[in-house]
Amino acid sequence: MSGHANSLRAILLALGANFAIFVAKLVAAVITGSGAMMAEAVHSLADCGNQGLLLLGIQQAKKPPSDEYPLGWGRAMYFWSFIVAVMLFAVGGLFSVYEGIHKFSQPEPLKWPWLALGVLLFGIVAESISMRGCMQEVNRARGDQNLWRWFRETRSSELLVIFGEDLAALLGLCLAALAIGATMFTGNLMFDALGTVAIGVLLVVVAIALAIEVKALLIGQGMEPRRRTELLAFLTLRPEIAEILNLITVQMGPDVMVAIKARMTPTPDNLTLIEAINTVEREMKLQFAEVRWSFFEPDVAD
Repeated sequence: MSGHANSLRAILLALGANFAIFVAKLVAAVITGSGAMMAEAVHSLADCGNQGLLLLGIQQAKKPPSDEYPLGWGRAMYFWSFIVAVMLFAVGGLFSVYEGIHKFSQPEPLKWPWLALGVLLFGIVAESISMRGCMQEVNRARGDQNLWRWFRETRSSELLVIFGEDLAALLGLCLAALAIGATMFTGNLMFDALGTVAIGVLLVVVAIALAIEVKALLIGQGMEPRRRTELLAFLTLRPEIAEILNLITVQMGPDVMVAIKARMTPTPDNLTLIEAINTVEREMKLQFAEVRWSFFEPDVAD
């Protein structure tokens, strides 16, 4: 279950790594005149802002329910995650593509290319540390699922976005290193421009994939399929329930709302029926800690 992962730890690791990388890249980009390096610097700066938005989303998601927001603010996390995906697309991806096209038309010679490679190596190491921390949390969340299935089914939008950002950043650093290396050894400045465009395309693809997944959460997905299956099995085996007629779940950020319509096992009176329902709800919330709200509609069996 994605709720078992520590998304905050992954976000803070990414924020620290990206800020250090941004400073190093910016200095190297100014000195070397590399378009690929400048694209990477802008990408790292955008990532710092993105992680700030994710932290804001986590804080807002903790707001308690009220008369105006009876189910709380949990889904605020999805809104900020979607904004991050849009920023990754626009600020990171489109800017990099533009910078690469500009370099095609007005190529500039590289200065101090070895410095650029050194900064990129530092960035790869720092980003690898961040990616390792992110993967530790992803592995806790996905259990025995493969990575692709977790990406499609997770309800933890902030961890999903951090994973996408870290992956894009690490691959982007490698592309920038290849572009600068090829430019150094061949003297052809087109490699630098190609590397910049490739970084932009990479960011656009990742941003679109993230936006698609987060959009589904914004619309209103249920709890993770495997957890819903476990919940349905739990309810079916309860002696108080004769048959599950309908089960609706809605993911509300870290929490879940559950609505159950069930045919109940016959009871001698209404008070016993109410006690049976309360027992089912209490045991359900003990076993499924993410369930915060539950609505139970009973139907007494003949």
